Amino acid sequence: MSSRPSTPIPVDPPASSGEYEHEPVPVHARKGQGAFWGMYAGEHTAGTEFLIGPLFLLAWGVGGWSLIAGLILGNLMAVLTWRYVTAPIATRARLTLYQQLERICGRGFVTLYNLMNGLLFCFLAGSMITVSGTAFGPLLPDVAMPTFSSTMPAGLGWCVIVVGIGAAMTYVAARGYDLVAKVGQIAAPWMFLVFVACALVVLGKMGAPNVIEALAPVRSDLNVGGFWAVFFFAWLCNAAVHLGMADLSILRFARSPNAGWASAAGMFLGHCVAWLCAALLLVYWVKQKGGDVDAAKAVSLGDMVNDAAGVTGLICVVIAGWTTANPTLYRAGLAFQAMIPGLNRTQATLLAGAVCTGAGLFPAFAMKLLDFVGIYGTILAPVGAILFVDFWLAPRVGLVREWAARNGGGFNFAALLAWILPLIVGGWAYATFPLINAVPSYLVVPCWIGAGLCYIGLGRLLPAPRHAVA
Repeated sequence: MSSRPSTPIPVDPPASSGEYEHEPVPVHARKGQGAFWGMYAGEHTAGTEFLIGPLFLLAWGVGGWSLIAGLILGNLMAVLTWRYVTAPIATRARLTLYQQLERICGRGFVTLYNLMNGLLFCFLAGSMITVSGTAFGPLLPDVAMPTFSSTMPAGLGWCVIVVGIGAAMTYVAARGYDLVAKVGQIAAPWMFLVFVACALVVLGKMGAPNVIEALAPVRSDLNVGGFWAVFFFAWLCNAAVHLGMADLSILRFARSPNAGWASAAGMFLGHCVAWLCAALLLVYWVKQKGGDVDAAKAVSLGDMVNDAAGVTGLICVVIAGWTTANPTLYRAGLAFQAMIPGLNRTQATLLAGAVCTGAGLFPAFAMKLLDFVGIYGTILAPVGAILFVDFWLAPRVGLVREWAARNGGGFNFAALLAWILPLIVGGWAYATFPLINAVPSYLVVPCWIGAGLCYIGLGRLLPAPRHAVA
């Protein structure tokens, strides 16, 4: 890969908030790897892990060695993507994703992208609030809770719980990256132990059978690809933040690209061990119901966790959702701030918190999480391919780096078409092929590669640059 030009284009004036939204992160503000290991472990050992693990068995019918091998290899690919695709750009440019896109694609493009990006991040954070809210079900038996088959708010009591959790999460995210990282560092070790404890308790109740046999699918009427479905989901459930480059906004604080290895803490503790432990909770519940899958769909996640680990498990569900929503809200706040320049970062985060709390009222986002995450990655990841081409390949393929910045902030129509055209093809494939409709994560890599190739081809048609601007 080629290196960046020796004389970079100037960036905007320094920010005054201490978060460096408009300038490269200076040396004195850079952080050691400890901050990132804790943050990634906290973010990806989350309340939603209690939901995703069971959904592999319930919604996809995957289990046993297909589940285990898919998680191990898929998460390894995710770590390698963070380290070798995202982190090198983050630690060279040290700008947020939004600043870099504005210099490549123009203000109008970034406004459209940030609207989509911020909303999808809010819906994702909203699903985490939904999961955390279910933890209050066993403690408040008179309050109706959503189940695996729910899509709409469960009632007034449910809404009050969600609003309270959303307000607490928004407060932490609004305080800035330092507090976000600190919460993750404190909570992650304890949360992981609770996941493992839940699994051990369940295995004990089932007579400590072989783990592989215990993780048998609870449905046999589904065929979504087995190992490959799990592999691509594990690799690409966070495609928007590694292939899509949203984590430039986080990793720009790192001292070296090696901070990308910190993602392993989240991938293997949260997205491997925690998912497997959570899947065992559903296996045990179905066994209690005599193998009745419909009974499993009717259970609240909070009741399922309480049955295995009691109050400690319920506290873990709440805290795990909190630590995941914090950095997600932080990213969404940056997206809204870049879209609406009059907002400071705190105001933008408060706006994001209000949207995600509203989304959290609707269990549909959480209970269809396997589908939502694949669609979300397919929509956002291709923009990262455009940035990747501009950063590493532009001079080699005859493109102008940071075209919009060199053309007075003009709109980069080549970038817009490079983003949209693969999504149109992907949308057709999603509507046409049942396997892709069942596992939208299959679309992410083809759309990412397609966007990069389209930008290489279409970028040659852009007008020659007029001048560089600050």
